[in-house]
Amino acid sequence: MAIHSRRSFLGRTGLAVAPAVVGGSWALPAAADTGTPRGELDKYLDQLAAEDRFSGTVLVIRDGRTVLSRSIGFADKKNGVRNRADTRYCLASVTKMFTATAIAQLAQRGSLSLADTIGKYLSGFKADVADKVTIHNLLTHTSGLGDYMQLAGYFEESSTWTTPRQMMDGTLRFIRTESLAFAPGTASKYSNSGFHVLGSIVEKISGESYYDYIRKHVFRPAGMTSADFTLLSQWRTDRRFAHPYPTDESGKRYDALDGDMFGVIGSPAGNAFATAPDLVRFVKALNDGTLLSPTWRDVFVTPKFAMPTLPAKPGLPEVINFVGYGADSAIINGALITGHLGGAPGVSTSAEWYPSRGWTAVHLGNYDPTPGANVNQELRQVLTS
Repeated sequence: MAIHSRRSFLGRTGLAVAPAVVGGSWALPAAADTGTPRGELDKYLDQLAAEDRFSGTVLVIRDGRTVLSRSIGFADKKNGVRNRADTRYCLASVTKMFTATAIAQLAQRGSLSLADTIGKYLSGFKADVADKVTIHNLLTHTSGLGDYMQLAGYFEESSTWTTPRQMMDGTLRFIRTESLAFAPGTASKYSNSGFHVLGSIVEKISGESYYDYIRKHVFRPAGMTSADFTLLSQWRTDRRFAHPYPTDESGKRYDALDGDMFGVIGSPAGNAFATAPDLVRFVKALNDGTLLSPTWRDVFVTPKFAMPTLPAKPGLPEVINFVGYGADSAIINGALITGHLGGAPGVSTSAEWYPSRGWTAVHLGNYDPTPGANVNQELRQVLTS
């Protein structure tokens, strides 16, 4: 079996097989009425399952009631382990909402100000970074920092780290070498580095490791009983976790855990683990006052500025995108959608809610999305139509 590296995958994509099976007893039967949201989504997922173009779990809730729960494909093809409603998936950048929630909690307690600069809490950065980049800039991707995974030598060194502490400190050491791509606040560039710095600020202020803080103050109070930052060794061997299956240059799927694509543990920028029900609980806890007061929730989940609007794709509605503090927003068919998407080799995720319509929609996939197989896009279209 070929061993694939993170660097070779990124170089090929430009990004920082057994047939799929509709999950037996844990999946709701297909709806007969394809004119309803559930019926439309069932029909779409049936097609993707038949063509082996989606593997994962989709969960749609409306006003606290389950409308759709489907699990398709395999969590571990080699051992014949199917995806289930309680399968734990790598979340990729959906993790950023947990980091932003931690910052919001500290702001609510008065432990930090969103106008504070990096230099108030962390040392070792270049002067323009330490003195000019604020927590607001980090949250809105307007800091000028980039993606630590693209820095020379990062993949090679990070593959040797064996502890969460090495991941946090080693990654921050690389980020300290970065130069700003633009003056803070003058432009926007998606920044994994910025969110790792936010996690380091959480550690500095709270006196806890980032991982322990999120476990104690986000996962536990939200009732996210299966959510965690999991070591790579457990991800590879525990049958409860979905393996990621990207495609190689020939289009063949392979198990990314057979190579070195993923580090020893996730970071404040990505790769926590959770089930789909965990993420529904997170959305509920974020919006019902469990994790934040209504005031601070609104400060963090409401849009901060609009992104340039791209031309609508044929057959799809116009999407107006907004950047927020860890939770971004979009307007589609006149409806506001808030949440976050994530992607990594063999990972495609989203956790979003529709404030005016009562929907919460989660999709957790262990395949890369392909043209015509973008589950999040389909969820948005159906639930706003």
